[in-house]
Amino acid sequence: MRRASLCLLHAAAVLVLGSLGVAWAADNTLLIQLQLDGGYRVWHSEGVSHLTDDELTTLAASAKPEGSERMQTTAGAATAFVIAHAVRVVLADAKLDRELLIDRDACGGVRIWHADGATRLTEDQLTDLVLSALPDGGKPIKLGATSAKAYSTELGVVAVIWTPVRRPAAD
Repeated sequence: MRRASLCLLHAAAVLVLGSLGVAWAADNTLLIQLQLDGGYRVWHSEGVSHLTDDELTTLAASAKPEGSERMQTTAGAATAFVIAHAVRVVLADAKLDRELLIDRDACGGVRIWHADGATRLTEDQLTDLVLSALPDGGKPIKLGATSAKAYSTELGVVAVIWTPVRRPAAD
């Protein structure tokens, strides 16, 4: 029931933003996790390491807390670890984007998070996003030319970042 209401809430938010005359598309989505040392671990929705759906499914199914057996993938050798609320995949042969995180969104869809991505935020910006996060989304925050809205989840804070574009006024 909670997942269905979150999906409906997200769809309603998209409709409301559209009706306000502001066009937006997610430029990136980040998963921000607080670390034991007080710093942040940032995962990106986009990255250079890509595995096929079959490879992701096999890795997720074989994941163990101590790590699965090594599996050859299109991105090289991979090992999958069960962690709280997700599966962490280590790509031993990758030069960049050496880790992936597999979890499920509020609607039950599979999300892949990448260790490396193009979006770079300052420690202060990450802190602002984490502090603004609410389960149904906090207030939008300006990050220079972009805006972001943060959602608290079991896995961490999910921040949707977009560039607002004003639509031309209707004649």
